[in-house]
Amino acid sequence: MKKETEKKYKKKRSFRHLNQSDRDRIQALLNSGHKQEEIAEILDFDAGAISREINKRRTKDGRYISAVAQHKAGVKRSNSKAQGMKIEAHPELRERIINELKSKQHRSPDEIAGRMELEGITPKISAKSIYRWLYSRWGQQYCCYLCTRRYKKRKQKKKTKREMIPNRKSIHIRPVKGIHAEGDLFVSPTKTHSQESGAVVIIPETMLAVGTMIKNKKPASFKRAVREKTKNINIDDLTLDNGIENREHEQFGIDTYFCDPHSPWQKPHIEGFIGLIRRWFIPKKTDLKNVSEEQLQEYLHILNNKHRKSLGYRSAYEVSLERGIIQKNPAFSGEILTTKVAFQCKI
Repeated sequence: MKKETEKKYKKKRSFRHLNQSDRDRIQALLNSGHKQEEIAEILDFDAGAISREINKRRTKDGRYISAVAQHKAGVKRSNSKAQGMKIEAHPELRERIINELKSKQHRSPDEIAGRMELEGITPKISAKSIYRWLYSRWGQQYCCYLCTRRYKKRKQKKKTKREMIPNRKSIHIRPVKGIHAEGDLFVSPTKTHSQESGAVVIIPETMLAVGTMIKNKKPASFKRAVREKTKNINIDDLTLDNGIENREHEQFGIDTYFCDPHSPWQKPHIEGFIGLIRRWFIPKKTDLKNVSEEQLQEYLHILNNKHRKSLGYRSAYEVSLERGIIQKNPAFSGEILTTKVAFQCKI
């Protein structure tokens, strides 16, 4: 009974790999005539581990040389999890990933992996595996198609005074239920003295975005843009920041709510979407005079057609149609009408 208790509570041997010193001792003990069981007991290893080591690492003439064994172990371990080995082993999988990365839709590794899983394509591959392949010597040349251009944390700007907006309603009293939307502007650099801006509205529920270019940041211009772009989408309210362009919010034709001062994180979806436009298409310091309305609509179409993980790797168009936020345009078979003067897009 005592022996059984001792076996039950016997401390487990901690696992470790054989190193050069262990292999030197194995060679010396073998040359002095010791058996494998004795070597395992001396080195405090399992007898099976010592047996596998000697059988796998021996030379062609049957000898065990510690230096050769260490080299063989190092080579095998370095190649055991080679970056991108799965993709390189399947040419069809590799070709599909490259084509998706190069496509006009700017597919990300997460989109590619998620969509392949949704469609049941084999062999299965994860987004992490695609990234590992891209960062390896095999996929390095395709990293230029990734949306990763910022490596430093953005410095926080100094807080500026905000003009009062009449009859503003706080985001904290916004109803929980309903289809909410977020809106904002992205502007030209101050140094260019350009007034051209882009107005964008996004629906977080489906990540559908609509927008237009406006000539200036005046409240009247932003009001016209919001009224035009929200006319043909089904939303219940709009969340904005405290910019001067929102002074005429009562004439938007839709309920509006405002974030707390200096709190852009209260409307994270529009902030992230504008950041995506900046990274992919319109970098910072770009004078928006050089961006046409047709270009902006094409950029929005590409982003609305991306397969998003949050949507089950479906596009914003697909989910918005399913939930009745937008409707198919009866005048164009298989096309979508997102706004009255929208960029006509095929799914």
